[in-house]
Amino acid sequence: MIRTPKLAAGIVAATLVLSGADIVLGAATAAADTTSCTQQQHVDHNPGFSSFWITHTYDKSIDVTTAAAGTLITYKIVVGTTSIGNPYVNSITDYPPPGFGKPVKAVVTAYHFGQGQQSAEVTPGPNNGGWSVTSTGWFVNSGNPVTAEFTYRVPDSVQNGQQIRSGGIGVGGTVGVGSDQPGMGVCFTGRGANPGEALLGSMDQGGLGSSQNQLSSTGSLTDIISGVLKNLIGS
Repeated sequence: MIRTPKLAAGIVAATLVLSGADIVLGAATAAADTTSCTQQQHVDHNPGFSSFWITHTYDKSIDVTTAAAGTLITYKIVVGTTSIGNPYVNSITDYPPPGFGKPVKAVVTAYHFGQGQQSAEVTPGPNNGGWSVTSTGWFVNSGNPVTAEFTYRVPDSVQNGQQIRSGGIGVGGTVGVGSDQPGMGVCFTGRGANPGEALLGSMDQGGLGSSQNQLSSTGSLTDIISGVLKNLIGS
């Protein structure tokens, strides 16, 4: 049932944000210096005698350049091959920045015989300072990599202007594809919350927003406000 005072408060706050937030957000984003932050890493790996003439590829990326405390960011890891080898990958480990908690979500996209590339949410487990997703074996060939995406909440300790670098990756599988790549860290720059994020965070604390505080760093202000109003109407 709709609670009129709560809905009215949400609409007023949303209107204030939409009326003036775009200019503030643009200024805050422009002020962040991300030139020394790398959002993508790529490694070609030839395991040598164990898999002669076969090159495996590893990519790690982050979906944002800047992010505020309390928002969600996603690291994507892609494992592939450019050669004739058809390895099976049975584990992918992401090493997030220090201070990050357990991923709030992990999704694996892999090839399934007769179905093609399929995505499924999986449960990650802790692994020596990182978080791993596992399988009996994801099939990989030159046209079908396996992709693991790990979504984390940015810790409250992240400050405006602070550069946050992740660790690398680890891959386990059949001979040749298994590799630890600690140097594949990627980076984002901390920033202050934009008006929509600040609104949603404060409404969470007041019981007006999402109970899970899932604020996407890539979402537009319109998306954020729409989410607030949906929560209000459904409350």
